[in-house]
Amino acid sequence: MRRRCGIGILGALALVLALAPAAAADLRDEQALAERYAPVVRLVEQPEECGPGEPYEPMDVDRLFGEPTVALRGPWNNTDLVKIAPTAKDLAGLYEYHLDFPGNPLQAGCDYERWSRRITEGSTPTVYAHVATDPAFPGKVALQYWFFYAFNDFNNTHEGDWEMIQLVFDGEDAEAALTAAHPVEVGYSSHEGAERAVWGDDKLEVVDRTHPVVFPAAGSHANKYTEALYVGSSAEAGVGCDDTRGPHREVHPSVRTIPSNAPSAADAYPWITFEGRWGELQKAFFNGPTGPNLKTQWTAPLEWADGWRDRSYAVPTGGLLGTGATDLFCTGVERGSAALIRLLRSPAATLLVLGLLAALLIFAVVKATWAPVAPFHIARRRAWGQILSASARMYVGHLRLFLGLGILLIPVVVAITALQWLLLRLADAFGSVTGDLAGLVTYLSLVIGLLLTLGAFGVVQTATARSLVELDGGRAVGARDAYRFALRRLGPLLATVAIVSVIWVALTTTGFLIPVAIWLAVRWSLLAPVVELEDLSRRAALRRSGAIVRSHWIRVGSLVGVSTVISLAAGPLLGALLIFASNSSLALLNLVAGVVYAFALPFVAIVTTFVYLDVRARHELEDEEAPRELPAEIAV
Repeated sequence: MRRRCGIGILGALALVLALAPAAAADLRDEQALAERYAPVVRLVEQPEECGPGEPYEPMDVDRLFGEPTVALRGPWNNTDLVKIAPTAKDLAGLYEYHLDFPGNPLQAGCDYERWSRRITEGSTPTVYAHVATDPAFPGKVALQYWFFYAFNDFNNTHEGDWEMIQLVFDGEDAEAALTAAHPVEVGYSSHEGAERAVWGDDKLEVVDRTHPVVFPAAGSHANKYTEALYVGSSAEAGVGCDDTRGPHREVHPSVRTIPSNAPSAADAYPWITFEGRWGELQKAFFNGPTGPNLKTQWTAPLEWADGWRDRSYAVPTGGLLGTGATDLFCTGVERGSAALIRLLRSPAATLLVLGLLAALLIFAVVKATWAPVAPFHIARRRAWGQILSASARMYVGHLRLFLGLGILLIPVVVAITALQWLLLRLADAFGSVTGDLAGLVTYLSLVIGLLLTLGAFGVVQTATARSLVELDGGRAVGARDAYRFALRRLGPLLATVAIVSVIWVALTTTGFLIPVAIWLAVRWSLLAPVVELEDLSRRAALRRSGAIVRSHWIRVGSLVGVSTVISLAAGPLLGALLIFASNSSLALLNLVAGVVYAFALPFVAIVTTFVYLDVRARHELEDEEAPRELPAEIAV
């Protein structure tokens, strides 16, 4: 019996001695492969501390261990403390424990950025390589690079963030991959999914023929192939907008290779066996992430690669007509996430505020007088709700006319976009435009766009006002007829709009005079119908608009404001909803949103005309005994 035991021990020892050189040789091949294809990371530059950009680098996780500001907590709840300053060995094999960093991920501020900078000072950015095979896919081998960031500052803020990229080779192991000319394909992780590229694709940039370039999105660290603003509407692509646009700072991380042999990996990197969370426990999306060893791709890399998508959707540029839907989508998701964070931080207060706002809205809708609608006669006093309902009835009842009026705005917006693009290109032609000069050029392009948009909208308003007068008189009128009438007053109209626009831009540029700009915007909001229907000079028109608005500023401001919000939001809101419901390209969805936006703006012009006639009636019929209607025909 003893002899048999001795033979068994000697056999096991011989097997270990035989396998050790093979394991060492495999690790050398894995390290060589990992060094050859080490990624180049281009992070969005952060000019100022705690400002826009990416403050976090892929970090050496050893900086967490032995750090007195890091806690290891148990699986029972988020406060049970196991150890302060845990070591890598303390994490080995633990199940459902979690690390806790200093700060509150739901109220991050600049805490994590400053903390991360402190604990990583003097260290080198690091990625962790791992070579893996998949029994279901013989003849293929995967090389993975894992990135750890101290904080995820996206819509779902949370402590810790693991991201990765994967290169797939033809071959059985690292040795075979080293002899291959290049990888077969590449996958970049992005939220719950990944995007595929064939080696040699135009979108995949490679440095020195072997080093793939990675663009992590600012905040979310979703890995992208190019710099752009990407839109995602699913768990795989992320719900929100990932921004990889430059300028960038280039990082060449050092590579540490985690052996594919599990016992060797556990011995060299004890934390790789940690089955807990690398960040504070929080509700739902705000929870710290699990580590690489709990991800599907760690043990089934090729099966995971089968689910890679072929593309990510970037926001097309192109001004108002080009980005309305995606701008609203990006902003909406960001604001919605912020509201959810506020709800989690203080549910009682948030629900109270939302309840009060809902009650106020319901009260306003119930109390407003909406009927009778009666769009004709147009020149009469109406209740607040009747103006909106009459305007809607007028728009729907003469849809062809008002769609025709809205068509004018489409070529105008296209022309604005072209002029802004040309201005930026001309600026670039005289040298590199950066810093303050770039800001000035951008500001000038926005001012030009504003002036042209307001001028075009003024023409639409005058044409609409004339159309309503003609319809009220029982005369047929088309879009061409209305614009022909409007052109007769084009000179005074554009001169008035130019004066108002310059004053408004000057006031808003100061920042602190924005309230004055808002007050004047409402005061002069009836300029177009005044110019068209009262045949006044530009100075007289400014005085006349101010005079009839003076006693009804809130009424005029609320009606024009509500109709403007409805019209401006209609197209982008439709496009944003289609992002969730449709697989159409973002360029097409933005184009649809832009067209809807252009067709909706005549509704604002109708409301403005009804408001003008309403306050004019109130101004001229101040005596309560006077008739409550003006004649339908207005002398022009």
